[in-house]
This record gives sequence, structure tokens and C-alpha cells, in this order.
Amino acid sequence: MAYSEKVMDHFTHPRNVGEIENADGVGTVGNAKCGDIMQMFIKVENDVIVDVKFKTFGCGAAIATSSMATELIKGKSIDDALKLTNSAVVEALEGLPPVKVHCSVLAEEAIKSAIADYYKRNGIDKEVEMPPEDCHECAVEH
Repeated sequence: MAYSEKVMDHFTHPRNVGEIENADGVGTVGNAKCGDIMQMFIKVENDVIVDVKFKTFGCGAAIATSSMATELIKGKSIDDALKLTNSAVVEALEGLPPVKVHCSVLAEEAIKSAIADYYKRNGIDKEVEMPPEDCHECAVEH
């Protein structure tokens, strides 16, 4: 299985690893089938994600997609972060093997889960649309 140089770089030198104390939103997602678990922490000021960190237990692709996803939403508005798709993460990493696309779906889910948590903690009555459940099973982009 061949990985792009960008995937290898984000795997060997992941960005934004760790935890944010007193985070404004925390999202934890996992895929029992492959054992990947991702946790995203966001700090929000004036509707902008000013900081984001992640902790991922999983394969190299799971770590690389988490790292890239944090890079793509840092400094962005919540609305822009909600528009991030798994295919945008895959594209930013210059591709993933088809059997690893589900990792990018998890990264998208973790971000959306953290934003949903932020909404809940702040009494904001907004729905966050999660990727379709079947994405995990067939690793199909949506």
C-alpha cells in the first residue's frame, strides 16, 4: 500500500497533537471495525476556531487525516469548518488508498462532533449533519 509523501509527513510529524484544557468543544469518534479512535478539541472565539488539537489512536492514515483536518480548520469560522468534507482531507493529503478513506470520514466526524459539543455547551440550537453511517463500511466518499 503506497502513501503519498504528504500522508507520510503528517504521520511522522503530526500537527496539533494534544489536548486543549478547558476546550470549548470535544468530539470523540471511533470505528470499532478497524479500531481507530479520534478525539478533537476546539477553542472558539467570535465563531472562529482559534485552536484545535487532536489525539488519535489508530493507523498511520488515521493520524495523518487527523493532523491534516486540524490544519484545514484552524483559524476558520465554524461555518467553514462544518463544510470540510472527507474528500477535501484526502485531496489535501494528495490521496489515500481506498481501504483507508474511512479514516478521512472519521476526521470529518470528529470535527463535526466537537462543533456539536460546542453548540450544546453554549445552548446554541443548531443541528450538525454527520456523514452517512455507511461511509465506514464501504469507504465510499460522500
